[in-house]
Amino acid sequence: MNRPCNSMEPRVMDDDMLKLAVGDQGPQEEAGQLAKQEGILFKDVLSLQLDFRNILRIDNLWQFENLRKLQLDNNIIEKIEGLENLAHLVWLDLSFNNIETIEGLDTLVNLEDLSLFNNRISKIDSLDALVKLQVLSLGNNRIDNMMNIIYLRRFKCLRTLSLSRNPISEAEDYKMFICAYLPDLVYLDYRRIDDHTKELAEAKHQYSIDELKHRENLMQAQLEDEQARREELEKHKTAFVEHLNGSFLFDSMYAEDSEGNKLSYLPGVGELLETYKDKFVIICVNIFEYGLKQQEKRKTELDTFSECVHEAIQENQEQGKRKIAKFEEKHLSSLSAIREESELPNIEKMILECSADISELFDALMTLEMQLVEQLEETINMFERNIVDMVGVFIENVQSLMAQCRDLESHHHEKLLEISISTLEKIVEGDLDEDLPNDLRAGRFQKFNYVEASGTF
Repeated sequence: MNRPCNSMEPRVMDDDMLKLAVGDQGPQEEAGQLAKQEGILFKDVLSLQLDFRNILRIDNLWQFENLRKLQLDNNIIEKIEGLENLAHLVWLDLSFNNIETIEGLDTLVNLEDLSLFNNRISKIDSLDALVKLQVLSLGNNRIDNMMNIIYLRRFKCLRTLSLSRNPISEAEDYKMFICAYLPDLVYLDYRRIDDHTKELAEAKHQYSIDELKHRENLMQAQLEDEQARREELEKHKTAFVEHLNGSFLFDSMYAEDSEGNKLSYLPGVGELLETYKDKFVIICVNIFEYGLKQQEKRKTELDTFSECVHEAIQENQEQGKRKIAKFEEKHLSSLSAIREESELPNIEKMILECSADISELFDALMTLEMQLVEQLEETINMFERNIVDMVGVFIENVQSLMAQCRDLESHHHEKLLEISISTLEKIVEGDLDEDLPNDLRAGRFQKFNYVEASGTF
């Protein structure tokens, strides 16, 4: 399964190797010679062949940003790396190397054909980003667990799979298992799967497949719910009101205040705290709902602005097109007249008239351009004023609502101070119920002294 030893020294993928490969694979005749003289930009290369070069490590491919096809087979590569910038790659051949782990493919979202034949891979994973994958060749590796097949169910476009000469291919149920769990597969080990085999496989594994589909549906529902929550949170962030539609802000204020939490054991504090929380949450919800309404207004303003800009540009372009069409019609007529005229003075006069028409067209188009600039500047200034006014009103009203929170907090602290002083007096007099924390019943007054001094906790 491993590649035989090669007497050549391991090679590095440097600029010299890449330039040579690009030159050798380009046009070979006159156009090719010209391209070699002027140099070929790596970003313009669509296909690159680097097989049989004893390459140890994938490197220096970041400039091939538009590459569609990459051939790196029959080398001694040990790790999949250096492919981050090849987002347009469609076809990748890494067969006949020394790769042990599938990795480094997260940015290859357009990849359709992947060959990892004859490597040292034992597990199929880390292919999640390859949503367009149609062909996967993993033959002659070390894959020995049939559960790897379950992982491949997520690739809805997968039609061709090769797993021959892996330990799992020797299993008695190998073909039936794959056909049952990958029902959309058309070719397995380069042989077409007939309908009869698919029917037998489905019948044999019907119960397990149904159970798996049920789990997959539950997981999909969970993913969709999570996605909906993320989108909703993003919407709230855009409105600057995230986490204000509940008690999150209040709870976070007291989450780590262990000393303050001890005060809840005092008579009446629990009810006082609940009342404070309820009123605080109502204000937060008011801010939340107001923020969403204001965000909707800002979005409407932005949409109106974008529409105005689009309409202004479109109208300006239409006027320009009409002027150009009118000019072309007259210009063609003038050219015909010039061709038919035999007298030189008349020809020169006509040419001067054409030049004047061109100058007139240029001036008209420049006038339209300046009108557009002025119109857009006025629209942008109006949009900025409206947004600034909206944001100003939003901030002012939110500050007013937050002031209500501060007033509520002050009132709560006053009531808490009254209860604390009353409890302190009872502790001193020894007239207090026994169901308090030990450190409070023991007469440790530090917390109460702090409350009395500061009026807060």
